Amino acid sequence: MRRQKQLTVEEVHELIFNRVMEEKSTDEEDSGSEEEETHEEVIDVSYRPNSSSEEAPTSPASEMEEGFEMEENEYEEVESEMEEVSEVEDRTYFEEVEESTDEEESEEEDPAEMEEYFQSKDEQIIWSSIPPCDGRRMVTAEKAERETSRQGPTLYARSRIEDIKSAFYLFLPKAIEESVLNMTNKEGQRVYGKQWRKMDQMDLQAYVGLLVLAGVYRSSKEATASLWNAESGRAIFRATMTLKMFHKISRVIRFDDKDTRKDRRARDKLAPIRDVWDTWVSLLPMMYNPGTNVTVDERLVPFRGRCPFKQYIPSKPGKYGIKIWAACDARSSYAWNMQIYTGQPAGGTSEKNQGMRVVLDMTEGLQGKPITCDNFFTSHALGLALLKRKLFMVGTVRRNKRELPPALVSKADRARFSSKLAFTETHALVSYLPKKQRNVLLMSTLHRDAAVSDRDDKKPQIIEDYNHNKGGVDNLDKVTSVYTCKRMTARWPLVVFFNILDVSAYNSFVLWSEINPAWNQGKCNKRRLFMEELGRQLVIPHIQRRKVLPRTPAAASLVMEVQQFCSSSTSAAATRHPAPARPAPYPRQIDVKTKKMCQRCNAYICKDHTIITCPACN
Repeated sequence: MRRQKQLTVEEVHELIFNRVMEEKSTDEEDSGSEEEETHEEVIDVSYRPNSSSEEAPTSPASEMEEGFEMEENEYEEVESEMEEVSEVEDRTYFEEVEESTDEEESEEEDPAEMEEYFQSKDEQIIWSSIPPCDGRRMVTAEKAERETSRQGPTLYARSRIEDIKSAFYLFLPKAIEESVLNMTNKEGQRVYGKQWRKMDQMDLQAYVGLLVLAGVYRSSKEATASLWNAESGRAIFRATMTLKMFHKISRVIRFDDKDTRKDRRARDKLAPIRDVWDTWVSLLPMMYNPGTNVTVDERLVPFRGRCPFKQYIPSKPGKYGIKIWAACDARSSYAWNMQIYTGQPAGGTSEKNQGMRVVLDMTEGLQGKPITCDNFFTSHALGLALLKRKLFMVGTVRRNKRELPPALVSKADRARFSSKLAFTETHALVSYLPKKQRNVLLMSTLHRDAAVSDRDDKKPQIIEDYNHNKGGVDNLDKVTSVYTCKRMTARWPLVVFFNILDVSAYNSFVLWSEINPAWNQGKCNKRRLFMEELGRQLVIPHIQRRKVLPRTPAAASLVMEVQQFCSSSTSAAATRHPAPARPAPYPRQIDVKTKKMCQRCNAYICKDHTIITCPACN
């Protein structure tokens, strides 16, 4: 221990006195006078003779000698007391210092938590191995839980959905129908002249309904003539319209004015269907509020015909087709926003930062939601731009990005299932090795910690969240391709229209399922039942007004059943809100060898003369 400074007797007594006076908390005004008096008394006591002596010394020399001896003895005693006090104080002080700095010293001495810095390739960003303690992820999770109640169909959609057909026609309103009908009738008169019978809304709905039913039966690649075949075809197609009428509509259906298309096409490659597409896309966010996670990715609608902006993507099943940027809800795969990629402008240069521009366009109007995207879109600049909009980014990142540090890109001397993480004030970066000599890089502005799963693979939390939310657009591609209504055609605007019908049918199924969760509960083929019911509701009005019966027995029976059911129903149409008529069930097939005809109304009956449908005889 360090030696205390040597003091005189008077100074020692003065220090002791001051401590005593401070403990007694005496008045400050009288402290000076009392200190002097007490000091004199202490000095007098210090010169008092020993108890063994009988008389006090009389000579000054003896008094000085005795006083000197007393001073030395008292000085040693006081010095020992001071040393003990100082030892206690020093010990207490150092214990407090050690307790207060225990965590800091442990952090500095722990080699696993030593902070390490990484510099990016462009030397513009410094990454740290220790995450900042701002608690952003916790706040975001709480906010996401609060916004969970807002997700799902909007009030606008809930107030307008009465049946399956009304849910579908939220995406094909009257404005789109009138535009398609006007352009189709104009083209029909130009091609067929006086032979063209003007289409109305019921004809267009029946045509769309047949496309939907063809998708339900997975007949997109089947010849159209086989669907109308008398033996192998479906009775619903012949009962709705003739094959010749279906071919006419498919040939002349148009979505813009052909007379003014040339001027518009010089400025816009999507001119043949631009008005219909923009109107349809503007309706998508009006019907549904996305959940806590949104996925942005690309879609490829297969098409191998002539198109000025046809793309080749070898990773897609179709490889050739029309590329569409899409933003979908990660949970339900509801298509919330879409944009067709028309390629480079005529005579223009290639677009820079295309991925960043696409994500900002697709997520316009959203707030407080994580955006999951792949390595084509993810960048450090995109994360900053989304944070300004109160959005977060989670996605894979390409290893050639200049904002990445070489230490995390490198795979050398790393074990399998190992992870390296780096952080800035806004971003988190992880390098994970699922296999040797192969790492996966992900960047996030949502995660602010180095959490790792407890499983054997030890995946970071960033990768877990990305895998959970990355399939929103891919699942939309899957479900629309299973029951697609597309037909073989060489016109790309019609391919885009078929895609509009497919996405609209799936979006309406999402709305209907969330508004009516008890509908066909427990069944695995709910979407197929929805599509089949949708197609029937679209073609029933056209069957009802048909005047000429088809030639095949099954189709004729179906037409008469529908007409009989509608004629015998009550006049519910006169009410303000009529209930939708329940479509009649499919007629049972009749064996050609055993069928007979009623002599009164030419209705077909079975061998045992049981009438299947005979309105005249009833």
